[in-house]
Amino acid sequence: MFKKFSSEDVSAQNQVKASVQRKIRQSIAEEYPGLEPVLDDILPKKSPLIVAKCQNHLNLVLVNNVPLFFSVRDGPYMPTLRLLHQYPNIMKKLQVDRGAIRFVLSGANIMCPGLTSPGGALDEEVEAESPVAIMAEGKQHALAIGFTKMSAKDIKAINKGIGVDNLHYLNDGLWKMERLD
Repeated sequence: MFKKFSSEDVSAQNQVKASVQRKIRQSIAEEYPGLEPVLDDILPKKSPLIVAKCQNHLNLVLVNNVPLFFSVRDGPYMPTLRLLHQYPNIMKKLQVDRGAIRFVLSGANIMCPGLTSPGGALDEEVEAESPVAIMAEGKQHALAIGFTKMSAKDIKAINKGIGVDNLHYLNDGLWKMERLD
């Protein structure tokens, strides 16, 4: 999704009204209860919140020109990897084995066998259609953020095909864009 993403892909930037800002904060707080204590630090009430509209029905939430969250169409807001590295325990995690790492870092979707093999790990509570952090075997930080196509139980049972859509990964366009000026 963000493979060749750059500031040229942003079609419009709008500072949102306070009511819209409250809705965004509320939906982020509901999706990531672990962020509740630090939400005011991440999304300060006084600083302007900007929503950048991009191609492919993509929205970026910016504070001080720094992308913090993104959403596709009207889906849930997902943190960028930079934010996830600062607050590593806010998302449910799935772990891929060592063999899958290089494919994930080149933008490939996460296949079920990469999650169910000995190096992989599944959080049984992960439902279908939910945002997850993709961890790598033997690594500390997340290497990608994805959106599950099926629940963890189904991934384990079916064990073939795409388990997670890879939306944002290390060194993609959004990762390289530290600020949007």
